Amino acid sequence: MTAIRYELIKKCKQTGARLGRVTTPHGTFETPVFMPVGTLATVKTMSPDELKEIGAGIILSNTYHLWLRPGEDIVQEAGGLHKFMNWDGSILTDSGGFQVFSLSDLREITEEGVHFRNHLNGDKLFLSPEKATQIQNALGSDIIMAFDECPPYPATPEYMKQSVERTTRWAERCLKAHSRPHDQGLFGIVQGGEYEELRKQSAKDLISLNFPGYAIGGLSVGEPKDVMNRVLEFTTPLLPENKPRYLMGVGSPDSLIDGAIRGVDMFDCVLPTRIARNGTVMTSGGRLVVRNAKYARDFSPLDPNCDCKVCKNYTRAYIRHLIRCNETFGIRLTTYHNLYFLLKLMEQVRQAIREDRLGDFREEFFERYGFNRPDAKNF
Repeated sequence: MTAIRYELIKKCKQTGARLGRVTTPHGTFETPVFMPVGTLATVKTMSPDELKEIGAGIILSNTYHLWLRPGEDIVQEAGGLHKFMNWDGSILTDSGGFQVFSLSDLREITEEGVHFRNHLNGDKLFLSPEKATQIQNALGSDIIMAFDECPPYPATPEYMKQSVERTTRWAERCLKAHSRPHDQGLFGIVQGGEYEELRKQSAKDLISLNFPGYAIGGLSVGEPKDVMNRVLEFTTPLLPENKPRYLMGVGSPDSLIDGAIRGVDMFDCVLPTRIARNGTVMTSGGRLVVRNAKYARDFSPLDPNCDCKVCKNYTRAYIRHLIRCNETFGIRLTTYHNLYFLLKLMEQVRQAIREDRLGDFREEFFERYGFNRPDAKNF
């Protein structure tokens, strides 16, 4: 039996978006789904009980950061990531590749792996496909990711071709090193930047290796939204219908809807938790910066159309006061609300697919959220 199973429930007649169900050793969740990010085995300021309360079925943790602190050996000794953090739902860990390429200025890519420096103390480190897989095997997450190269945007076709071919070779090595295929599903990552032929090559190579799921990497790295949507339009149809498709690092409301319309099943992003720490929240009327002076005497909820416990119990004025005074409770409230907002949005997306009206839902949401205005503020 495979560790990860995907079931396609239905397709939206209006858009072709997929309603599905993913089963892992720690539970089942419906897709399209947004995964809150718990980089260091915690979704910042949120307890596991609160994550359940808002409907999170799967969260993401980070291989690179957990390798450095506390170390995968300590997590393994604790009984694995689920026991260590007291979360009994599904967990996906990324391979650490993105962090190696984004946090380290000094790095050397070789066929064997990547030499780089620890962003915390400058120590020399080396991460290879085998090492990244071994760390994730020790962490015990349900879904683990192949170690890939994350090329910058923009990159030349020549560089991207070399990168895609290396990513495929590394993916094969990850498969060989994977010691727990019975209870951890290893996903391959399709690369290729904005180049259709390279995306085709990457998808074909990885599909031949028969992974239980596929991620689309190298997007949301600085390219315009229309480029991301165009790449998704020609990439997702290349991937198997009977396996989950995961778009890495995407979490703005417009991109979640547009990604689902283009056949994506899973998303993750630090966006909702990161902006919450700056006092920015997502509401049904668009972005709201609650720390701004105009909310000092505003005793209405963050979002009058939201039924989360933050909006039921606390006012903009109170939350502004907490954020301005650097009170942790303020960040807890904005984080809870933002994650609730995105998880509720995905629930609405799934319902719209059931009703074959995701295209209409997109229009209504974009209009209400202000994405259609020329002065629209994005995140």
